Amino acid sequence: MTSLYRLDAPATAIAAAFAAEAGDDPWSGDYVAPARPAPVIVSDGRGGARRFLRPKLWGVPPPPRGDRPVTHVRNLASPFWIGTLRHAELRCLIPATAFAEWSGPAGARRQQWFSIPSQPIFAFAGIHRDGEDWPCFAMLTTDPNRLVGQYQPHAMPVILHPDQHATWLSSEWRDAVAVAASFPAQLMTVTDSPPM
Repeated sequence: MTSLYRLDAPATAIAAAFAAEAGDDPWSGDYVAPARPAPVIVSDGRGGARRFLRPKLWGVPPPPRGDRPVTHVRNLASPFWIGTLRHAELRCLIPATAFAEWSGPAGARRQQWFSIPSQPIFAFAGIHRDGEDWPCFAMLTTDPNRLVGQYQPHAMPVILHPDQHATWLSSEWRDAVAVAASFPAQLMTVTDSPPM
């Protein structure tokens, strides 16, 4: 599963790409790994009309028997996630410019970086939480498309098309869950290093 992505754009450019208010987010561009902060896009909870850039940590608190923060949402019917997923105000967009997967045999594993040439800044579907130990988020995953599957056969992040952003942020769950699908492989590229 994806445990590293890049967001190589400043907060002002990210906010402009998603019609969001940047506020005083200090993000200037960097990599993101679990337990590191990154900006996400949240809506105002009233039909998603207003969007805001908010810094949060990657990884939500674990379930009762867990011992590590949870960074990915794979089972969308899980009782642990369903309450969050059904509330549009708890869904978010996770901006990114590329994401990494590791491939190859043990001892010779290499990073492969995936990006979307037509979307210099794209968005993963995510959920976010506040009011616990820290403001946090997790990304949704789905079955890999044929390109990602060559390197990571188990899962890939749910990447949203721009016209799906509003659906993810504000629609009823039965409509929002329909966008949680594999992104078309032909719209993606893969390289040995992150695109700059």
